[in-house]
Amino acid sequence: MSSPKFANSRRLVSIAVLGAALVACGQHQAAPKGGGPVPVTVVTLKAEPVTLVRELPGRTTPYLIAEVRPQVDGIVKQRLFVEGASVRAGQPLYQIDDATYAAAYASAQANMARAEAALQSARLTARRSKELIAINAVSKQDDENATSALQQAEADVAAARAAERNARVVLDYARISAPISGRIGRSSVTQGALVTAKQDTPLAVIQQLDPIYVDLNQSSAEWLELRKAIDAGRLRKDHDLPVTILLEDGSRYGQDGRLEFSEVSVDPTTGSFALRVVVPNAEHLLLPGMYVRALLRTGVRQDAVLAPQQGLQRDPRGQVNAMVVGADDKVEVRPVRVSQAIGDQWLVEEGLSSGDRVIIEGLQKIQPGVPVQATEAGSAAPQPAPAAADAKH
Repeated sequence: MSSPKFANSRRLVSIAVLGAALVACGQHQAAPKGGGPVPVTVVTLKAEPVTLVRELPGRTTPYLIAEVRPQVDGIVKQRLFVEGASVRAGQPLYQIDDATYAAAYASAQANMARAEAALQSARLTARRSKELIAINAVSKQDDENATSALQQAEADVAAARAAERNARVVLDYARISAPISGRIGRSSVTQGALVTAKQDTPLAVIQQLDPIYVDLNQSSAEWLELRKAIDAGRLRKDHDLPVTILLEDGSRYGQDGRLEFSEVSVDPTTGSFALRVVVPNAEHLLLPGMYVRALLRTGVRQDAVLAPQQGLQRDPRGQVNAMVVGADDKVEVRPVRVSQAIGDQWLVEEGLSSGDRVIIEGLQKIQPGVPVQATEAGSAAPQPAPAAADAKH
């Protein structure tokens, strides 16, 4: 009979052997079935012309704006427009009590008639004097006096005509008309209000909204970068490219705009300069003061390389890297410098070139130096090799 101590030793050895067998079995099951290349999906990059677009915030401003102000003093007799309506240039807006100005105009007309009558009399006198001086019937001094009186009468007529014209202008000022066509806002005065020619508050404001301006601001640093790219030949500047307008809700405005001008100086407080875009606005959907965004096409890069965003990753230091398939079908890590997003792709500045195969799927199963089997995105995936037959069969 064996002792209890020997029995316990045999039991421990049996447990150890069984555990080692289970571990070996587990390791055999966890091992991959074969050591072939890892299947991955790639996108082959190619150089192509790309229109670069910059999104800038902006505000809408009227194409034309005019403040309606009185040019004579008086009581507002009548308002002749509907607030918020469209008005035409020259359309009457206010009528000021013009009784005083009408009387002044009538007086100027009477003075004009008197001056013309005096001119006619002076003209006849001078003509008779010329006839009499020819036969020495009047003295030379009398003839000169008649000629001088004619000239004085002519000057009086010119002065009376100017006074009449001035009185007519003042009378017309009593009827205030629209200086431009557009949408008129609310009136600051009502019937019966006293207005003066030098008052600070306008009676109303007219704004022309078709077309309408969109004022943008662009960083001077970004402008310098664009100039350098154009001067270096990497970017071709196109002046007549359309400008897309995005509304506050993110929807696209129905018509594209056109870049009108760029400011010639930089705002020292913001480090930016102004751009102005002209946009058609026949339906008056854009109103002054609205916040919009403009997609401004800055130029065309002829040999741009775009890489899919899902194929580029950032490491803990912020460096952008891409996994590419090398010439030997092994994984390589490339540091990449990108500048801006274009749709779901990045514009590559350095690190990748046309012909590189960037891995976009299967990134979790690979590491640098691992052989891979690359399949172009969008093409049919290769069929896996059949598993080896079991030894028992």
